[in-house]
Amino acid sequence: MGVVTTFLVLLRGINVGGKNKVPMAELRKCLEGLGFSGVSTFIASGNVILTSDRPAGETAARIEAALPKAFELDSELVKVLVLTHDQLRAVVDDRPEGFGDQPDKYHSDAIFLIGIDSAEVMPIFNPREGVDRVWPGDGVVYAERLSAQRTKSRLSVMMTSPLYKSMTVRSWNTTVKLLELLDAGAASADLG
Repeated sequence: MGVVTTFLVLLRGINVGGKNKVPMAELRKCLEGLGFSGVSTFIASGNVILTSDRPAGETAARIEAALPKAFELDSELVKVLVLTHDQLRAVVDDRPEGFGDQPDKYHSDAIFLIGIDSAEVMPIFNPREGVDRVWPGDGVVYAERLSAQRTKSRLSVMMTSPLYKSMTVRSWNTTVKLLELLDAGAASADLG
């Protein structure tokens, strides 16, 4: 038995546009069947918090291998990113100054990178001056677009890149909420 760690698991490419349907209750059962404990999900976009006695890479590989067997997936584009509590905290703490602070004005996303780094992906973004802003981070790209002008945003151009298969996008709101859930879980674990 290794050290037991609580991870955030981000699944890429499930429940998108009616494709790769994965019901959350069945996903929880599937992951519990793999031996993970404390499995909880947050909204249907593929956010899971669980406890594992395996390292992050092995945890990701086991989940990635199990999903196509457990669910009828339409494509191979499902990928799994496993982050520690500290890694997610760093994503939130190291954000560009003011990022995500004006949700009424800007639509802000954290684009999590799976096995690639921000230096590789920055060239595929084509931000439109005055509408989009993009910042590289550690394992993440921070992207923001002016809500009033979002139809003029060029950020969706990244979806045409082969590198898009190695990214999973979460709204900033969801990202912060996931950190709060991990913090709360850590607090209750400390009490236990």
